[in-house]
Amino acid sequence: MEHVPPPAEELARLDRELAELDARRAQLLTRRAWLLAALRPPAPTAAPGWNPSAWGAPPPGRPGAPAQPWGYVPKQPSAPRSAQNVLLALGGLLLTVAAVAFTLVSWGSMGIGGRSAVLAAVTLGALIAPAVLLRRGLAATAEALAALALVLTLLDAYAVHAVAAPDTDGLGFTAAASAVLAALWTAYGLTLGKLRLPLPAAVVLAQWPLLFWAWAAGAPALVVGWALLATAVLDGVIALWGKGPGVRVTACVGGSAMGFSALMVGLALSTTASGPLGAAAPGALLLAAAAAALAGAWRAPKGFARTGGVVAGLAAVTAVGGVPAAALSEGWRVLAYLLCGLALAGVVRAGLPRDAARGVLAASGAVVAGALVWALPSLAAVLLGPVTLLSDVWAGSPEGFRSALGSTLPWSELAAAPVVLALVAGLLGSAYRWWPSVVRIAAPLGAREETPKPDAASAAAGTPGAAWTAPPGSGAPWYTVAGAGARRRPSGAALRGAAGAGALALGWGALLLAGVVLDVPYAVAVAGETALVGGLLAWAVRGAGSGRGSSAVPVTALVGAVSGAVSVGLLSLASEGAAYAVFGALTVLFAGAAVRAGAEVPRAVFAVASVVWGTVLTGFAGRSLDLDPHEAAPLVLLVPALTVLLGARLRRNPVALPVELTGALGALVAVGLAVSDAPFLALVLALCGVLAAGAAVRPERRPVAGYLAAALFVLATWVRLAASEVSFPEAYTLPVTVPALVVGMLQRRRDPEASSWTAYGPGLAATLLPSLAVAWTDTEWLRPLLLGVAALVITLLGARYRLQALLVLGGVVLALDGLHELAPYVAQVAGALPRWLPPALAGLLLLVVGATYEQRLRDARRLKDALGRMQ
Repeated sequence: MEHVPPPAEELARLDRELAELDARRAQLLTRRAWLLAALRPPAPTAAPGWNPSAWGAPPPGRPGAPAQPWGYVPKQPSAPRSAQNVLLALGGLLLTVAAVAFTLVSWGSMGIGGRSAVLAAVTLGALIAPAVLLRRGLAATAEALAALALVLTLLDAYAVHAVAAPDTDGLGFTAAASAVLAALWTAYGLTLGKLRLPLPAAVVLAQWPLLFWAWAAGAPALVVGWALLATAVLDGVIALWGKGPGVRVTACVGGSAMGFSALMVGLALSTTASGPLGAAAPGALLLAAAAAALAGAWRAPKGFARTGGVVAGLAAVTAVGGVPAAALSEGWRVLAYLLCGLALAGVVRAGLPRDAARGVLAASGAVVAGALVWALPSLAAVLLGPVTLLSDVWAGSPEGFRSALGSTLPWSELAAAPVVLALVAGLLGSAYRWWPSVVRIAAPLGAREETPKPDAASAAAGTPGAAWTAPPGSGAPWYTVAGAGARRRPSGAALRGAAGAGALALGWGALLLAGVVLDVPYAVAVAGETALVGGLLAWAVRGAGSGRGSSAVPVTALVGAVSGAVSVGLLSLASEGAAYAVFGALTVLFAGAAVRAGAEVPRAVFAVASVVWGTVLTGFAGRSLDLDPHEAAPLVLLVPALTVLLGARLRRNPVALPVELTGALGALVAVGLAVSDAPFLALVLALCGVLAAGAAVRPERRPVAGYLAAALFVLATWVRLAASEVSFPEAYTLPVTVPALVVGMLQRRRDPEASSWTAYGPGLAATLLPSLAVAWTDTEWLRPLLLGVAALVITLLGARYRLQALLVLGGVVLALDGLHELAPYVAQVAGALPRWLPPALAGLLLLVVGATYEQRLRDARRLKDALGRMQ
C-alpha cells in the first residue's frame, strides 16, 4: 500500500527538489560561460592605460598557455619582505643595544654639554629620519627607526632623572615622564600617520601616569582604584574612537587589565568593610565602573557589548549589595547580593541595546548561580549525611535532625541557605506559572538578527535569508543559506519545563534545609521527609499520566522521590520503629504510584523501588528476630516469591520483567547471606530453584527460568552433599542420573529433533560434575580412573551419534580429569627446567599461532559449525 504524504509535507519536498534543480542549473550555466570564455580568440592588444580586467574582460592569453576563466587576475611577484624585515630588525636591535650601552657606560665620561648634545642629536635624528624615509617609500625602514627612537626617548627620560633630577622621587618622576612621553608619541604618531608603532606605544605609556602618581603620593587603596578606573575609561575611549586596529587592540588589552584591577580593588574593599558607611565608598567606585562598562557596551560591537553588560551587572550587584551585606552576619550576606542580582532582571524594561541587556541578564544569572552554588553543599550534606548511620544501625533515636546527620558543617552560618533556595524556587515557579507573560516581557531581547533579503533561488527553495556568498566560477557553491549553521535554540516549552523542574527541585531542597537549620526533632524530620517523598510521587504520577507539556517536571519529581526515599531510609536506620514505619510507608507509596502511573517507564521505576524497599523490610524482620544472617536468608526470599506471583499476574505487561529481575537480585542477596553456612545455603538454593521453576511455568520465561531452575537444584544438591561431608557422591547422584537419562531417551524417541542438552544434559551433569569436584581432591587413583573412563565413553557416544551435550560434557570432564592426573608431573618438570625456558616456549607458541592465525581461525569456525550441527 503506497503512503501518500500530507499536502504540506509534499509541498515542502517539491520545494526542496526545485531548489536543488535551480542550483544545479546555475552551476551548469556558470561552467558553460567559463568554457565559452576559454574558447574565445585572444583579445587584441589594448591601448596604453586601458585595463581590460577592470571592465570584466578576460586577460589576453599567451600562445600555448592554458586559457584562464573569466575574471582571472595574474598574481604579481611579491617582494622579498621577509629578508628585509630580518635585516631591519637586527639593525634596530644593534642600534638599541649601542644606545643603552652608551647611556649606562659612557655617559659619566662626558661633560654636561656633551651629554646634552649627544642626546639631542641622536634622539632628534631618530625622530626626523622616519619622516624622510616615508617620503621615499621606505616604510619598513621608517618603522625600525621609529622603534629606535622610542627606546631613545625612554633612555633620555632615565638619563634626565639620573643627572638632572637625581633627588626627585622615582615614582613621581616616572608618572610625569610617562605622561610626557605618551603625549609626545601621540602627537608624533598623528603627524606621521603611516607609521604603525607610535600610537600603540603612546597607549601603552598612557597606562602608567595616574597609577604611579597615586602610588607616589601614598594614596589609599580606594584612590588607587579610582586611578585604575580612570585609566580604563581612557582606554575605552581610545578603543572606541582610536585610529587603526593596533591602537584599538592595545587599548582593549590595557583597559581590560586596568578595569579588572579596579574592580578587584573595589570588591576587596567592599567585602571587608566594617559597616554600611565603609562599604559606600568602594560601592561608588564599583558603580562608576558599572556605568563606564555600560556606556562602552552601548557603542561596542556585539561580543564586547555583552561582555560590557556582564561586567556592568556584576559590578552593580557588588556595589549595591555590599552596603546592606556589611550590616548583616556572615551567613546572611549572600541574600543581599542575591536580591540585587534578581533586581537586575528589570533591565528588560530599561531600553538598553539588546546585546548589552543580554549581558546584564547573564550577570543576573551568574549571581543567582553563585548563590545556589553556595547553598547546594549544605543540601548535599542533608541528603548524604545519614550514610554514617550504616555503621551503627538501630543505635537509638537522636535528639534532633542535626545530630542524626553527623555533619560538622556550621549550620548557624548557613541559615540563609533555605531562604536562598526558596526565593529562587519561587521565582522559577512564577515563571513556570505565568510563562506567556514572561515571554512577552522578554520578547525585545529575543529579536532575531537582521538577515539579507532572499534572492529568487532562495525564495523558490522556501529558505528565507539566503544570500550569495561566492561569485560564479570561484569553485564554491553558488549560493548558501544564511544562518544554516546557526545554533538551534531551545524551544519555549523546553525552557518552561526547565523552569518548572528547577522550581520543584529547589523548593524540595529548601524544605529539607529548613528542617536542619531549625533543628527539628528526629521524629518530625523523618515524618516530614517521608511526606515530601509522597508529594513528589504524587507530582510525578500526575505529570507522567497527563502526557502534556514538557517532561522535565515529572522526571525531576521522579528523581527527587527516589533520592528522597534513599535519604529518609538511611535516616530512619537510627531507630527500629522509624525504620519499619519509613520503609513500610515507602513500599506502599511506591507500589501505589506504580499502580496509578500512566507511562511505562515511571511505572517500572516505581515498581522496582517498591520491591527494593520490601526486600529491606524482610531483612529488618530477621534482625528483629535476632537471627544470624544465614538464618534470615529464607525470610529475604519472601519478596522474590511475591515478584514471581506478581509476574504471573502481570504476564506480558512491560512492568513484569523489571519487577522479576529486581526480585532475582533479592534472591541473590539471600544467597549471599547464606554463604557462611552450607546447610542453609543448600536450602536457599533449593528455594531459589523452586521460584525459578515457578517462573518457568510461563512460556515467555521458560527458556531462561527452566535452565536456571535445573542449575539451582543441582547446585543445591552438591552443596548439601558437601555440607554432609559425603565422600561418595555417586551413591546419591547415580540414582538421579539413571532415571533422568531414561526420561531423556524416551523424550528423544518421541521427538527426534529435541536437543540433547534438554534430554541428557541434566542427568549427566548431576553425576559427572560432583564426581569431578571430588576427584580433584582425591589422592587415590580409582575414582579419577573410573571418571575418566566414563567421560571417554560418553565423549565417544556423543561423537558417534552426533549429540552435542554428550560430546561437550564428556570432553570437558575428560580433559579436566586428565589435567588433574598430569598436574604433579607437570609441576616436577617445571621445577627441573631452567626459568627462562617456559617464557621462551610460550613466546615460540605465540609466534607459531600468529603465523598460522588465519588457519587456526578457519579451524575454529569449522569446529563451531560442526558442534552447531549436532543436536
